[in-house]
Amino acid sequence: MPAKVTLTITEGKLPGRQYVFDSRSSCIIGRATDCNIQLPSDKDHSTISRYHCLLDINPPDIRIRDFGSKNGTYVNGEKIGQRQANQTLEAAAKEIFPEFDLQNGDEIKLGNTVFAVYAETDPQEINDFQQINISNFQPPTINFENTPTEAPNLLEYIKQLLGLAKTGNSSLLAIKGYEIIQLLGKGGFSEVYLAQHEQSKKFIALKVMLPQVAANEYAVKSFLRETENIKVLQHPNVVNFIDYGYSDGIFFFTMEYCQGGSVEDLIRHQGGKLSVDVAVPIILQVLDGLEYSHNAEIPYVKLQGNGFDQGRGLVHRDLKPGNIFLTHEDDKITAKVGDYGLAKAFDLAGLSGQSMTGIKAGTPVFIPRQQVLEFKYAKPEVDVWAAAASLYYMLTGYLPRNFSGNDTFLAVLRNKPIPIRQRDASIPKKLAEVIDLGLIEEPEIYFKSAMTLKGSREAIAFKEALLNVL
Repeated sequence: MPAKVTLTITEGKLPGRQYVFDSRSSCIIGRATDCNIQLPSDKDHSTISRYHCLLDINPPDIRIRDFGSKNGTYVNGEKIGQRQANQTLEAAAKEIFPEFDLQNGDEIKLGNTVFAVYAETDPQEINDFQQINISNFQPPTINFENTPTEAPNLLEYIKQLLGLAKTGNSSLLAIKGYEIIQLLGKGGFSEVYLAQHEQSKKFIALKVMLPQVAANEYAVKSFLRETENIKVLQHPNVVNFIDYGYSDGIFFFTMEYCQGGSVEDLIRHQGGKLSVDVAVPIILQVLDGLEYSHNAEIPYVKLQGNGFDQGRGLVHRDLKPGNIFLTHEDDKITAKVGDYGLAKAFDLAGLSGQSMTGIKAGTPVFIPRQQVLEFKYAKPEVDVWAAAASLYYMLTGYLPRNFSGNDTFLAVLRNKPIPIRQRDASIPKKLAEVIDLGLIEEPEIYFKSAMTLKGSREAIAFKEALLNVL
């Protein structure tokens, strides 16, 4: 039996009702009809908000986040914090959100309803990974006893590893012969460097990731298994993932270097938005990359019972302009989807400190409401929605929906995307119609896949719009 979290209502109108989570999940509790745990809209539950709180679950870990509810969320009799409703998005992004890490035996109280938390782990689950041929696990030597207040100096760590690689250390073959040229970017507890091979002079991007919690063998092998899935993706519109390794508590990855930077960089350099003739071809290439990745054969898919087998398709879950990279060759711009699944895999393995809802996860401005409501069952369509949202942002410089004044995740649930021509009336009408269709998410996402987008009646209008504006 895998690790799982069970919530049992012990007080209120629905005593004895249970909710079981045996894999990475998100769960909204409230009175709205689309909540995962829907409580009745009656007098007994009148103090509970429509969207009251969010559970971020990675069994056996569970975190609760209050949505700024009027009457609050209580854990073991104490109210967890909440931010002021009139704060701006920028101000909110700088603070710690009202979250609380729950433990086995804790009680959650919303109004008159009380949930008892039962979290259990089955150590036998680690044995599921023995069949996977990943043998470069080494116990971490970095001190994780105290939560760091700032990111460690990863550059010094990776320089040490590069030095050890020259000695022939077998776990460091992925980075043997490379030297650091410059820092390309950083965020949270990861950094990306431009590196060059000393003999071939070939440039690569070297990404370094440091777990924010102690990395046990189960977590490391889980992450590296997902990395094997990412490594098989080979497509002109997906950043080529070359190799990876793990040593001294640090994960490192070598990837194709995209000298054109990200689309986010391009938007900034172009003054805040892109022209139609630049933005649309980029997104069309992104859709090609998504179509391939959503249907590619991958080696490790966890079965409902024990073990793994081959499967098909990976969902990115974090597509945004900052994860779309550009290369230039013969005056041609090629767009490539990057960071494919790395952040998701890191989170699923529990190495991120369970930060899906935390400040390190950033602002969920390019995800549809389905991804908040059904994190566990995210389908390819969430990436297609994110592609439409990215195009919207590229063309207008605005996010599809308004966030100011709301908890960011609550805004995803409450605020509908604004029609794009309300942001910029100069957007060609036919193109605007397709983008607005791409951002429909209620009652379901309009375009189910990149393939159906291309083959649909709306796709024909899309192509006609291109002919009219390019």
